[in-house]
Amino acid sequence: MASNPVAVLIVDDQAPFRRAARAVVTVTSGFVAEAESGEEAVELASQLVPGLVLMDINLPGINGIEATRQIKAAHPDTVVMLLSTYQAADLPADATDCGAARYVNKEEFGPQVILETWAAR
Repeated sequence: MASNPVAVLIVDDQAPFRRAARAVVTVTSGFVAEAESGEEAVELASQLVPGLVLMDINLPGINGIEATRQIKAAHPDTVVMLLSTYQAADLPADATDCGAARYVNKEEFGPQVILETWAAR
C-alpha cells in the first residue's frame, strides 16, 4: 500500500475514532475520506470508488453490514474491513456474509492490520 497510495473511506459515527483511523491510514500512505452513516458511506463509495473502506458496524441509518453489502454489490473490487468493539464470537450473524474482507476489533486496529488486509485482497 505504501508504494501506491489507496483511497480509503473511514465510516464511523464517532468523530474520535475517525480521527484515530485517519492517523493510522496516513501512516500507510492512503488518501482518506470520512462518513458517519451507512447511507453517506454508500454515496461516497459511489462517488470516490475507494480501494479500502474501514466500516463500523453500528451506524445511524443503515448499519455497516448493509452498507458493506451495497458497496460490494456496486464495487466488487473495493476491500471492506468491518470494525467494531464486538468480540468476534459476538458479531451479528450477517457480518460473515456481507462481503467484508475481514472483521477487526477496534482495539486491534492499526497500520499493520491495514497492510495485511490490503495485501490479502
